[in-house]
Amino acid sequence: MSVSEKQTVEIIKVLYRGADILILDEPTAVLTPQETEKLFAVLRRMRDDNKAIIIITHKLNEVMSISDRVTVLCKGENAGTVITSETTEDKLTEMMVGKKISLNIERSEPENVTPRLIVTDLHCRSREGTEILKGISFTANSGEILGIAGIAGSGQRELLESVAGLQKSEGSIIYIDPETGKQVDLRDMTPLQVRDLGVRLSFVPEDRMGMGMVGNMGITDNVMLRSYRKGRSVFLDRKEPQSLTEKLIRDLDIAAPGSETPVRLLSGGNAQKVLVGREIAASPTVLMTAYPVRGLDINASFTIYNLLNQQKEKGAAVIFVGEDLDVLLALSDRIMVISSGCVSGIVDARSAAKEELGMLMTRGSHRKGDTDNDGN
Repeated sequence: MSVSEKQTVEIIKVLYRGADILILDEPTAVLTPQETEKLFAVLRRMRDDNKAIIIITHKLNEVMSISDRVTVLCKGENAGTVITSETTEDKLTEMMVGKKISLNIERSEPENVTPRLIVTDLHCRSREGTEILKGISFTANSGEILGIAGIAGSGQRELLESVAGLQKSEGSIIYIDPETGKQVDLRDMTPLQVRDLGVRLSFVPEDRMGMGMVGNMGITDNVMLRSYRKGRSVFLDRKEPQSLTEKLIRDLDIAAPGSETPVRLLSGGNAQKVLVGREIAASPTVLMTAYPVRGLDINASFTIYNLLNQQKEKGAAVIFVGEDLDVLLALSDRIMVISSGCVSGIVDARSAAKEELGMLMTRGSHRKGDTDNDGN
């Protein structure tokens, strides 16, 4: 069953049990626009049938579309309740962050676009032997943001982990050095081997605490995870990492008692800021991010989007896996859509429509020759 069909079954189940109150927590996070509208149609019918519905979401366009009243939470406190028809997205944003901010993603035009990462016919299997990636091919260019869209579980995580050296795969992953033009196949290399080759590849994984950081270590120690091997004695030089940590705390507005606070004690959003800040501080030539704004408030999310744009302007090839199609369309230069482990299309983000992406997300791979899989 599709995710939307499973959710419909869940709703039917609670109604069958006689529930009069339905609470939905981020129900559209893995849905296409078409599936979201179907879900909202069901919710509106339930409302008309005198059911009480609470829906928790960070997508303001959905708040305006589905709700009758909105309660805004800010740092654990009730910032106010308003009638939806009497408010706007800008007013809700101001209530959420406590100040008026501009919600514009500043997408710059790509400059000096050259191939940086060429992935060809990539296959990957799970530990159980199930094929997850089925011949993925694309090109990530320097000075460009390549967005990746797809329903959760379509192979986005495995794709990035294969490039980062964390998943065994078949096919080729060619990295082109920006200075020498030398080509290196990264497939089957470990992250350490990739680093020792001089490849500046940064990766913000989907599982921030399980893969990206060490929970019991402080913020400074987690920032040092990238540099501790540079030590030339049994003692580590903490002066430079400490300065970088304090700069990240200031620039990204990380709410923490101090730089030695264990990251497991931080909120999910603040831990995410530490991870994203650390990877960007490495000045990568390839930056891969999987859901980098999960758990962040709107203000912090737009800070991250602008940081990604800055990396693009510095000549990095940025690969951005996101779940919000509006953000993907506003931030990316091109968008690759993955469906069931296959590339179902690569589109120009400036001219594509959200509905077009939704169709590609629920559709199988094109026949060979029907899609521009190499991304050129």
